[in-house]
Amino acid sequence: MTFVPDLPVFIQFAIATFVIAITPGPDMTLFVGRALSEGKAAGFACMAGTLTGILIHTALVALGLSALVVASPQAFLVLKIVGAGYLIWLAWQAIRHGSAFSPEARGGGGHTMFQNWATGPGINLLNPKIILFFMTFLPQFVSTSDPHAAEKLFFLGFSFIPLSLPVIVPMVIAADGFAGLLRKSPRVTRVVDYLFAGVFSAFAVRILMTQAR
Repeated sequence: MTFVPDLPVFIQFAIATFVIAITPGPDMTLFVGRALSEGKAAGFACMAGTLTGILIHTALVALGLSALVVASPQAFLVLKIVGAGYLIWLAWQAIRHGSAFSPEARGGGGHTMFQNWATGPGINLLNPKIILFFMTFLPQFVSTSDPHAAEKLFFLGFSFIPLSLPVIVPMVIAADGFAGLLRKSPRVTRVVDYLFAGVFSAFAVRILMTQAR
């Protein structure tokens, strides 16, 4: 099959994917935080949304569209501002709504499954660091002279999802179980609210500091 890389290349890609999957970022903060606040179903919905964003990023890289965004300073600046603003809004929501781990929040309130899913690609696609990452990460495993380069980029990008699931799925399950303990201590849960708000704000600052070159 022309779209499948050689086995040694794929093994290297799998190892790199594992390292990336365990590295904290806005995506992980989102689905772990939502699993804590609204249960594992909400966490899995957010996780599915972020993985949808990965598919879109893969398509953009394979088709060369991401390079156009990064090559335009104006477009890249707009992307940074919108992405950082979105994270700041999520941070404000975490503080504004108070303790997200109350029984009422987990009992049927909060977001719908579609809203949880839609938040995932929102964070993923508005993060210029992810665009830069996929532009520099995926091409390392495909030769530019390969006539099937685009097909292999699609294959590797899509493989990122099943390869990362063994890492991120347990995170959601563990967060859902940990939420039961947090709900017993309102003071601790409020601290966690501010913690997640701080993490989102920190990632917003990092996005604004991202350079295209």
